[in-house]
Amino acid sequence: MKYIVDHDFHIHSRISLCSKDEEQTTERILKYAKDNRFKTICLTDHFWDENVECLSQWYSKQPYSHISQAKPLPQDENVKFLFGCETELNTFLTLGISKEKFDDFDFVVIPTTHFHMISLTESDDEFATPKIRANLWVKRFETVLNMDLPFHKIGIAHMVCPLICRQDREIYLKTLNLIPEEDAKRIFKKAAELGVGIEINSMDMKFEENETETVLRLFKIAKECGCKFYCGSDAHKTFELDEAKALLEKAVELLELTEDDKFILQP
Repeated sequence: MKYIVDHDFHIHSRISLCSKDEEQTTERILKYAKDNRFKTICLTDHFWDENVECLSQWYSKQPYSHISQAKPLPQDENVKFLFGCETELNTFLTLGISKEKFDDFDFVVIPTTHFHMISLTESDDEFATPKIRANLWVKRFETVLNMDLPFHKIGIAHMVCPLICRQDREIYLKTLNLIPEEDAKRIFKKAAELGVGIEINSMDMKFEENETETVLRLFKIAKECGCKFYCGSDAHKTFELDEAKALLEKAVELLELTEDDKFILQP
C-alpha cells in the first residue's frame, strides 16, 4: 500500500525565535492538521536543555521553561497533537538535551545539517569546500547514532537541508554527491537497526527537476538499508503549512514509498 501522508512530526510555532510569525499559533497548526486530515502532529520548537552547557546566546533563550509555554496543546478528537522539540548538535558534538530530559517529550528531532550556524555547529568557516562539508555530514550523523539515546522517539531532521551551504546551490548539490555511498550505507544500516526515524522534510523538496537524483540519492540509499521515514513540514510560518502536504506527497511519489517504509512513532 502506498505511503499515506497522514502526519507531520516537525512543526514550529511562534515560540521558536526564528519563526517571527505571530499567526503561527498552536491553534493554527491544529487547523492545518484538520484541513489535511492528519492523524498525528508534533510541535517541535527549538530547544536547548538548561542542564547542558550552551555556546549560543540564541539557543540559551529557548530552554524548557520557554518552549513549554505552548502547553497545554489544543486537541481534536481526530488529531493527536504531541509535544516535542528540535534540539542541536554543537561544534564540539555535544547534544543540546540530556538523556533524562527525553522523558518530557513525545518526540525529539535532531538536525545534523545546520552548517549555517557557524559559531555553534561548524568548526570550518563558511567557505569550506564541498569535500569538507561532505565529511562533516558523515561525522555529525554518525556521532548521533553512536550516542546512548531512546531512538524509538528520535528523528534525524532534514538530512539534505540546503543549509549545508545556503550561500551557493551548486556547492550544496556537489556536497550531497560527494557523500560516499559506502559511508551512507554504513550509517543508514545502523539507523535502521536502531529504529531512528529519517525525516522527509517539505522544505528540502523544493528542487528543480534536474536536481532530483542528487537530492533524493541519500533517501534511496536509506530505503535500501531498511530505514523508516516520517514527514515533517519544518514550517515556521503559516504559508509554509499551506504548501507542505503537496511537497511531502511529491517526495513519497518519487521515492515510491509504501506504508511498510513508514516510521511509527511510539512516544
